[in-house]
Amino acid sequence: MILMAVHEGAKTLGEQLESIAAQTHRDWSLLISVDGASDGCDRIIDAFAARMAPAGNPVRRIEGPRAGATRNFLHVTAAAPEQAAAMLGPERAAGLWLAFSDQDDVWLPGKLATGTRALRQLDAGSPRLYCSRTWITDAALGNRRLSVARPRPPSFANALVQNIVAGNTIILDPAAARLVFEAAGEALSAGVPAVAHDWWVYQLLAGSGAAIVHDDRPSLYYRQHGGNEVGANDGFRAKMRRIGMILDGTYRDWNRRNIRVLRASAHRLQPPAGAALEGFAAALDAPVLDRLRGLRRLGVYRQGRLSDLALWVAAVMGRL
Repeated sequence: MILMAVHEGAKTLGEQLESIAAQTHRDWSLLISVDGASDGCDRIIDAFAARMAPAGNPVRRIEGPRAGATRNFLHVTAAAPEQAAAMLGPERAAGLWLAFSDQDDVWLPGKLATGTRALRQLDAGSPRLYCSRTWITDAALGNRRLSVARPRPPSFANALVQNIVAGNTIILDPAAARLVFEAAGEALSAGVPAVAHDWWVYQLLAGSGAAIVHDDRPSLYYRQHGGNEVGANDGFRAKMRRIGMILDGTYRDWNRRNIRVLRASAHRLQPPAGAALEGFAAALDAPVLDRLRGLRRLGVYRQGRLSDLALWVAAVMGRL
């Protein structure tokens, strides 16, 4: 099942839906949470649903919470099991694979096939997550360039301080999907909003012992425009902006929000990850030398050298 969060996306939504219809992996369903539809999104979705129904690809829209993109994604994730049972029947719904979709990208035709194939090649004994690089483009899908590479392995120590899992590329096997479905309600009731649904998924699954594949090959066109919720992080200015957010205390707030949301699902983490989460929380509020020792013990790291350096400078300054 593909989960999509939509808000005033009529300008690009049709092109994204067509790229889903063109997938070489034909067995898919689509659940869309619409956070307001004053621009005609609902009509676009309903027309697409009517067209896809004869092909055996059910499409359904539900009302979103109207509280921002992250909460909309968590809302549609929490709603997915019940909606899937109604759309597909209880048996098929019980073994769902899961993918997330933005409203303004264009998927490459083999996106679903490549991701599911990559996960099936892994040991099925643990939850499995696939993600990939993307082609970053302008609003007209021109000026294509590859998103940044991720040279260091995914891990909980990385996930605590950086998100490398682009939500629009995520595919989860049934075990990972069940875990995320069950934890979504916990995240929504944590008392603070999650920073980003994809970062939450990365932290939750890395902490739960999932096998994580980050594919160096791109799986979609990631359209950049004025309405992007986050935007790409591949250019020098973008990197400097992200590093500035570490140094100005933005990441300090984000880290504390992530900790509170993860604690709501702490029983789903493996014991070493649960201990690391509490060690991270303690280190952030410790005196500077204890903070540095604690972070060093945890082995936290970011992917790039400059970004990693900014992490430690922020730690010294108390901005983590």
